[in-house]
Amino acid sequence: MTDHFTFTVAATDGPARTGEIRMPRGVIRTPAFMPVGTAGTVKAMYPEQVKALGADVVLGNTYHLMLRPGAERVARLGGLHAMMQWPYPILTDSGGFQVMSLAGLRKLDETGVRFQSHLDGSTHLLSPERSIEIQGLLGSDIQMQLDECVRLPAPEPAIESAMRLSLRWAERCRIAFGDQPGKAMFGIVQGGDIPGLRIESAKALVDLDLKGYAIGGLAVGEPQATMLSMIETVEPHLPTTKPRYLMGVGTPDDIVQAVSRGIDMFDCVMPTRAGRHGMVYTRHGRLNLRNARFAEDNTPLDPDSTCPAANQYSKAYLHHLVRAGEILGMMLLTWNNLSYYQDLMVGLRKAIAERRLHAFIGETREGWERAERDRAA
Repeated sequence: MTDHFTFTVAATDGPARTGEIRMPRGVIRTPAFMPVGTAGTVKAMYPEQVKALGADVVLGNTYHLMLRPGAERVARLGGLHAMMQWPYPILTDSGGFQVMSLAGLRKLDETGVRFQSHLDGSTHLLSPERSIEIQGLLGSDIQMQLDECVRLPAPEPAIESAMRLSLRWAERCRIAFGDQPGKAMFGIVQGGDIPGLRIESAKALVDLDLKGYAIGGLAVGEPQATMLSMIETVEPHLPTTKPRYLMGVGTPDDIVQAVSRGIDMFDCVMPTRAGRHGMVYTRHGRLNLRNARFAEDNTPLDPDSTCPAANQYSKAYLHHLVRAGEILGMMLLTWNNLSYYQDLMVGLRKAIAERRLHAFIGETREGWERAERDRAA
């Protein structure tokens, strides 16, 4: 353990890196996938299960937690770590994306975003300073700047305006965050799908000398090729000595492609949300267990997995649980999905350390594609 926030790269394979983020509450092995604990819980999972699967850090959501139960209440109750029984690192997002996508009537200006809660219609102001204050009250270890996220496709003037506002907000967040030993604030590169704006955003954020840098405004509906192109555009302009976080990504294929381009951290609701709706991720690709072809399939999801949800329960039983709407089905499929994602990260870290990442990605994708061909036959 350490009293400071540090990041070290242990090995590289092309742009890809494996290393460690060290913080007072623990070590984050990179590349890292962060399960999403939106409202102080990784849905359908016990905290000890999440840790046992290999997660070193989870994500909490500022927007949801500020509305319920409230940041001040969380602080009075000992902070988010104590409330959710997770003594390891927590990253909180700024709440900006949820304000744009979930909130009711909203007005955005230089001050921040004034919006109506999707829960009860109450009015709130989320400014850069208030976002950092809320994240501090929650007690998170890595805090994100408030930014304006524009859904793609969008007109260039709107993308540029949002990028420049996000830069001004980043400076205000940096001042509000101040010096917090052992904790970190990350900036967020914006600029949509316009390379010049992405580069300008990255360079300006690097000038602020933050502890880490995220790439935001992707995985919002654009093609994968656009996302990967923007990573390739931004990566050369980010310092090699600091972690890089691709926000809201993604599918297993998104992750392996982004890791090969130098990304260190990921989060996504996909494995947990998919599990609650009957979808599973495995070495053999993605399966929809609502499908009638599984009704009498007595084989497990993956007999070679170390996760009991994958190696002990039959597809037929899981199909039955999903079709019957049983809570256990949601729990088992979420368990399987998070296990697969964490196993994928272990494989990526090992492959980078052995300088065989290209082969590992090829083998992994071939496993998905071979299973698809077999199912189609």
